[in-house]
Amino acid sequence: MPARSLQTASISFGLVTVPVRLYSAAEHSAAISFNMLHAKCGTRLKQQYICPKDEEIVTRDQTVKGYEFAKDQYVTFTADELKAMDETSSQAIEIAEFVPIAKVDPIYFEGAYYLGPDKGGERAYALLAAAMRESGRSAVAKWKARGKMYMVLIRPADKGLVMQVLHYADEVRSFDEVPVGDSAVKDSELKLAMQIIDQISAEDFNPHAFEDEVKKRYQEAIQKKVEGQEITAAAPEAPRGQIIDLMEALKASLAKSKTAAEEEKAAAKRAKAEPKARKRA
Repeated sequence: MPARSLQTASISFGLVTVPVRLYSAAEHSAAISFNMLHAKCGTRLKQQYICPKDEEIVTRDQTVKGYEFAKDQYVTFTADELKAMDETSSQAIEIAEFVPIAKVDPIYFEGAYYLGPDKGGERAYALLAAAMRESGRSAVAKWKARGKMYMVLIRPADKGLVMQVLHYADEVRSFDEVPVGDSAVKDSELKLAMQIIDQISAEDFNPHAFEDEVKKRYQEAIQKKVEGQEITAAAPEAPRGQIIDLMEALKASLAKSKTAAEEEKAAAKRAKAEPKARKRA
């Protein structure tokens, strides 16, 4: 079933305009969510705004938006004042510059959209995608939408273009704020660590090999509850021992990963041999 586009937009590429459609690249509503109920009768609860000063419930039409510029001090804005500051949603995606994709730190990545050509824009879309693949560069652009100005990265994918919404520089914290110490790495430790990496390395990223185990656990528990079954709490994991000797820990990790790799290889060999055995039988 073809994906449904979220909205239309246009990419400004020099004097060329590329009409495009935006499609969701990920499903954000898949997380398990719960409603707050009254424990006494099981009725779903409603949220209310309460003024702690007047000790009364405040309805939405009695509220006003305010910005706290100092402790307990606010400046208020009307709906018209806030609307006047919003960016006009022109749906324009204006390319500012082209940069090597490797130069953009993934820490700036936020949400992502697939871009597909809109009617009449197929040739210009294909040209832009091909040119970026050939140059090895992606486009940093400004996107005016939903009353905001977004910084985005348009990058070529296997079949077309992806638009990655980016954080602004002032939204990304510096790693200098994180204490990492100044421990020296020994050559022998580095050699063992590299061996562990080599043993559990893969040539390609395969996201299908992973699943949200917590979500799956919740879904199974919910189904049991729906069927009237009781849920037994799992035993807590035994705490891991503190690393005393880094070299010994590395050696143990290497032996464990080697055993796991051998078991996986043997299982794959058995799975491959089973159809042949059934055929002979």
